[in-house]
Amino acid sequence: MDVVAACRAFVAVSGHGSFTSGAAAAGIPQSVASRRIATLEEHFGARLFDRSSRAVRLTPFGQDMLRTARRLVDLADAMTEDAERARLRPLRIAVPDSCPPNRLAALVAAGRRQRIHLEVRPADPAGRERLCRTLEVSAGIVAVPAEMAVWRVPLGLASRTPFPAQLVFLETLRTGRTGAQARRRILIQPEDDVAHLRDPLTRAGQSVGLALTQVAVTPSLVDAAAQALSSPDLLLCSPQQAEDFGLHWCTLADLGLHRGYDIAAGAREDLEQLRAVLHPDIARCLGAHVGPRESSGGRQSDMPPAGEPR
Repeated sequence: MDVVAACRAFVAVSGHGSFTSGAAAAGIPQSVASRRIATLEEHFGARLFDRSSRAVRLTPFGQDMLRTARRLVDLADAMTEDAERARLRPLRIAVPDSCPPNRLAALVAAGRRQRIHLEVRPADPAGRERLCRTLEVSAGIVAVPAEMAVWRVPLGLASRTPFPAQLVFLETLRTGRTGAQARRRILIQPEDDVAHLRDPLTRAGQSVGLALTQVAVTPSLVDAAAQALSSPDLLLCSPQQAEDFGLHWCTLADLGLHRGYDIAAGAREDLEQLRAVLHPDIARCLGAHVGPRESSGGRQSDMPPAGEPR
């Protein structure tokens, strides 16, 4: 027996003095209201209503039970409201500050369609790590090496002028012996200022004779893009970013660089919602490939996911 539903019918009928009016107020057919009240009477072993006349009157037992029935219905309604508020709690998540606002808005909208109410906190990689560590957010999209990543974003070089070939080699950026050729720098934006991206690129540049100053970290993505738009310098970025800034993008031949991302979260439920439910939406926001996760390239099954205890 659904005690709450039966008590709801009992309270409605008692309040209207009629099975017909009470059932209508409760949004159920009269036959259903009668059956639920009869089941409640059978359960308690006593009549709630005196049905000997046309008017519906509470019996003394019914009068004694009405207060408790009302309290039970009110508690059930309050519990439903609390559950709705709990479902709507914001899930605060640290996201790359390199994500364009329109794609972040699309991610938040996608979450709402899945009843996941995201509250985004844009930050650079170090900032996202700090926000997760200090529990200022419930989860974070954190930078990880590509071989450990759930989402991977290819990186290449972007220029204001088209590239002569489909691949660009680092050695072509070397300054000529006469020094007449200007040194073209590779600009690293803050999102890529992480050891697993910055260090391999720096080593590869040194191995082909680039000057130390030809691989430079910039204060912001805006600064890096502005420099690439106004000089021969090259921006290390994703194809999506190159398109957004109106730059020509080319694959780097010397080494395959990919941004890698995973989710760090304190609660397993938050982790699974972001990794599974919103996987394609996060991919689009990051500029990663939208598709099923590749079993061969993602996290190994015997390794705990980021944000989970080892």
